[in-house]
Amino acid sequence: MFHRKWVIGFVIVMLAVLALSACQAPTPEVQTVVQTVVVQQTVVQTVVQQVEATVETVKEVVVTATPEAGEKVTLDINLSEDPATMDPSLVSDVNSAEVVDNLFLGLTNIGADGSVEPELATDWSVSDDRLTYTFTMRDDATWVRYTPSGGMEELGPVTAYDVVYGVRRTCDPRTGATYAYIDYIIAGCQELNTADLNGLSDDAMQALVDAVGVTAPDSYTVQFTVDTPAAYFPGIAGMWGNRPQYRAAIEEHGEHWTDPGYMVSNGPYTLVSWFHGDNMVLEKNPFWYGWADATGNIERIEIVMVPEEATGFALYETGELDTEGIPYAERERVQNDPELSQQYSRYPLACTTYVGFTDSKPPMDNVLVRRALSAAIDRQSLIDNITRDNRIPANAFAPAMIFGNAAGDTGIAPWTLPESMGGWGYEKALAQAREWLAEAGYPNGEGFPTISYLHVKAESASQIAQAIQAMWKEGLGIDMQIETQEGNVVLNTLQPTTPLTERPHTWYMGWCADYADENNWVHEVFNTDEGANWLSWDESANAPLGPDGKSFNQLTEEAQRSEDPVERQVLYRAAEKILVDDAAGFAPLYYPVGSVVTKPYLQRTYPTVGGNEWYTWVLDWDAKQEALGR
Repeated sequence: MFHRKWVIGFVIVMLAVLALSACQAPTPEVQTVVQTVVVQQTVVQTVVQQVEATVETVKEVVVTATPEAGEKVTLDINLSEDPATMDPSLVSDVNSAEVVDNLFLGLTNIGADGSVEPELATDWSVSDDRLTYTFTMRDDATWVRYTPSGGMEELGPVTAYDVVYGVRRTCDPRTGATYAYIDYIIAGCQELNTADLNGLSDDAMQALVDAVGVTAPDSYTVQFTVDTPAAYFPGIAGMWGNRPQYRAAIEEHGEHWTDPGYMVSNGPYTLVSWFHGDNMVLEKNPFWYGWADATGNIERIEIVMVPEEATGFALYETGELDTEGIPYAERERVQNDPELSQQYSRYPLACTTYVGFTDSKPPMDNVLVRRALSAAIDRQSLIDNITRDNRIPANAFAPAMIFGNAAGDTGIAPWTLPESMGGWGYEKALAQAREWLAEAGYPNGEGFPTISYLHVKAESASQIAQAIQAMWKEGLGIDMQIETQEGNVVLNTLQPTTPLTERPHTWYMGWCADYADENNWVHEVFNTDEGANWLSWDESANAPLGPDGKSFNQLTEEAQRSEDPVERQVLYRAAEKILVDDAAGFAPLYYPVGSVVTKPYLQRTYPTVGGNEWYTWVLDWDAKQEALGR
């Protein structure tokens, strides 16, 4: 599963590692049924809705007919799983990020090459002490809302005050933003986000909210105060949780403010309908300032959520989808087919797939066990026999296009790399894995307990799981039990707040860049004080395993504060070595590539960093209709 743009082929698998599902409560002008319902007019329909997975209730839901697509240029795509949320503050998975990126604008945007570009901000500057960032905003962005009865409605300008509200709402623990740690670099955010809600008065809580380092000197100027110099901060400033949010809609509708009919957004598209777990429709926002210069012509986006990769690919072949990922089992056929091979594209992704370890859960609390499990995975075999798409075996967390990366450095975990990349090769790695396991007290796997391996429900993730299960059984003599969950459940299960007894020993996951700097990788994901810490590896992360007795946490914090790129590179290499080698906190698998097919009548982008911006895609509507025989 993946986070972002995290984010989840890669995104299918990655999000085979990160997708979440949600179930919204019914609202007057909102489509909120959980299955497809075909209606011609507004009707009252009885729907059975599952509550907390154990209790069923029957509720009256008003269902409003979806507007006819007419002659609108319509893009048909598959997200595989239902997005977890459309709330920018709550985004943490690839599917949600993909849609939110097209509904909500940020101060900045990450370009396809990883560069930071202006979006709502026209320019920005930083103070001499590098601790205050000032963003000047454009004044022609507006808020819009779509309702079935009224269509598109313009509600007023997007201002700096909306940005301040959005940032503080993300940092506020009452919002429940699991990605809030990304903003801990903003002064006061961590103090607010980690505050004890039971121990503070309302006034004390409001004081913490007001102390978060984001202010609006005027309607179109935003200032951020950060705790440490950070050249990469403009990238963070544009992330979902820092995007402007429409306070009136949130306060009026609460958690349902992102339902169709209630959502107020500011991007190139608006949300028209959302049948959870089945389909979603977006339509062009005619009030968006960017259409005059946009390269694309997509007016309507019809999104389905088909988790079965083979089914999704079949829909592509029948013309019901315009672009789609390629199942592992179909890649050889696609590459050899005269027609499909011309529609096939492969492109690098700023992502990494890995097997995570719950390091504090026995027997994973033994570094020798973790090293043995990592070394006993034949990464090249996974690529050659399962993914079949020229992925690169990974020896570190961040891939080559990320600043500060150590990808391919043979001084770090050489047992992960084939001989062709200067590594040990699998035969030598497996021999060492057996020695490590024996040294840990489990010769030939004797006495080693059955360990659990969790992955999101997806065919590709299942194939990888079965291959690793066989490698560990045949190579080390140990048993691994495969478990699957829906994407949102996986993410909840892996939270450090989940009791250790309920967390898996190992799990399949992926991470995609939010911005192209190692801070977004080793620090924001694995630092145990300020990151996600899914590994629960506090002991190893604070151990003096690095140069001069520095710990992983110290190294990533020093790299975050440093403004010397050479020094930062050295610090990040040392942190990667601890993470993958010295402590073997997890097992990197490979750096993936995007593998998709696209119809000849669609011209689309293939971003390495960042999500798909559908407003840049061009679809030849007449050619599509002709291909479909319409």
